[in-house]
Amino acid sequence: MIEIVVEIERAATILKLLGDKTRLTMIKMLESNDACVCEFVALFEMSQPAISQHLRKLKDAGLVKESRKGQWIIYSLNKKSEYYILVQSLLAHLPSQDDRLKELEEKGLRISCD
Repeated sequence: MIEIVVEIERAATILKLLGDKTRLTMIKMLESNDACVCEFVALFEMSQPAISQHLRKLKDAGLVKESRKGQWIIYSLNKKSEYYILVQSLLAHLPSQDDRLKELEEKGLRISCD
């Protein structure tokens, strides 16, 4: 097994970024499902600019990546990030957030940006 060492300063930056409950929940959700901004807006009951700001910070740190689906941007966990192993070890200790996505689906709001 290859051991990857993250510098303390970078680890602190990543952990500080994930110290925000909304961003940490987003990352946990993205561990098993891709999502668009509109889904996070519905889930967190926050404005689109606020959600976009959280996602921008996660993207700037290299933790999430985006891809286009028509006019929509779909976010996913960046498993090629140099910090993925650190993030993955943290996420292993958190409860699944799939129930939140299921609630969204039941309300007819899952992938509402199609």
